[in-house]
Amino acid sequence: MSTVSLETALKLLEAALGQLETAAQRKLDLERRRGDLETELAIMQDDRSRLAIDLDGALSRLKQVESTAGDAVMRLDRAMLAIGSALGDAPPGSPRNGDP
Repeated sequence: MSTVSLETALKLLEAALGQLETAAQRKLDLERRRGDLETELAIMQDDRSRLAIDLDGALSRLKQVESTAGDAVMRLDRAMLAIGSALGDAPPGSPRNGDP
């Protein structure tokens, strides 16, 4: 009867060792995945920082373009007023600005 008990104990020990190995493997896989996730998170944070810097630069350039466009519009308005004023001084169909 002690042989049966020893065989049973060995089977139980083998089963427990198998469960321990499975649990250890799961833990290792979980740790590896956690490390992968932490790496991915760090990469995403770096990307976010880079994109924020790029966005700030783009916004700065946009403000410059808007300012330059505003200046150009004002100059065009003045030029159009000056041209309109010069053309408006002569009656339609008559020579303009000293033309024969």
